[in-house]
Amino acid sequence: MQTDQRLVDGFGRVATDLRVSLTDRCNLRCTYCMPEEGLDWLAKESLLTDDEIVRLVRVAVTMLGVREVRFTGGEPLVRRGLVDIVQRSAELDPRPELSLTTNGLGLARTASALAAAGLDRVNVSLDTVRRTTFQELTRRDRLDDVVAGLAAADAAGLRPVKVNAVLMRGVNDDQAAELLEWCIARGYQLRFIEQMPLDAQHGWSREQMVTAEEILGLLSQRFELTEAEEPRGSAPAEKFLVDGGPATVGVIASVTRPFCGDCDRVRLTADGQVRNCLFAREESDLRTALRAGASDEELASRWRAAVAPKRAGHGIDDVAFLQPSRPMSAIGG
Repeated sequence: MQTDQRLVDGFGRVATDLRVSLTDRCNLRCTYCMPEEGLDWLAKESLLTDDEIVRLVRVAVTMLGVREVRFTGGEPLVRRGLVDIVQRSAELDPRPELSLTTNGLGLARTASALAAAGLDRVNVSLDTVRRTTFQELTRRDRLDDVVAGLAAADAAGLRPVKVNAVLMRGVNDDQAAELLEWCIARGYQLRFIEQMPLDAQHGWSREQMVTAEEILGLLSQRFELTEAEEPRGSAPAEKFLVDGGPATVGVIASVTRPFCGDCDRVRLTADGQVRNCLFAREESDLRTALRAGASDEELASRWRAAVAPKRAGHGIDDVAFLQPSRPMSAIGG
């Protein structure tokens, strides 16, 4: 009997969604992600080259059943070879769905080229539309650039344009409805994400996190929300119709309403490590084997072995939970 060649774990979950971090560097300094002075970036020689990234994406798509590839960071738009990586990935057969998670700063000048290269859509991080709050959260006065980037992505056809927002208690949690109204007016799909324990400072606390229940309560003060009838599947966001639709809003409750049982994601870091969970403390090295001359078959076999021991859940509620040593900027979203 032929063995399953896909990325299957011990609980029967199949990873078909690959998140590829292109860099750990970022041009914002969001308070919930990294300190103002930044971090010690990965050494250039440790990063996968453009050719290495494309080869591993090809192995994942043509040999391991991956159907969706999302390029992340850090901030992927600071990677010089991004457009070429997207184009070469779009030429694969079968062609994967290609998306990008970005802070939007460079989208105004790159959206058209990315769309032409084969990118399908974007997710843009935007936690507020108030300039002073944006500056407080990101430590940069770049709101206008993000707004322009969103408009450019929409104009280039990178739809649906999705906006990811994190609410911080006492900072922007009073702006949830305002942000939703702003997104609906422009045709963007907003998704609120519970703050996760992935900050470089390890300052996350459950008490300070704005929960999904609180988010829905804040939105319900201005809008009527009803659960969308479409099946959620493996999507991380619970989707709600806003005032009867067609507009929707999503809530990703990674902490309080985990969806690990339906997870279909696997991650590749910028330095070539496979992570079978966002919160994993173990990684599996593909870069060393790749640079030592491993065949595609060997790389695929190592990748399957990396996914197989994936745990049932992320374990945030476990008293023994330890935050990953790598912050989100070095893991990829």
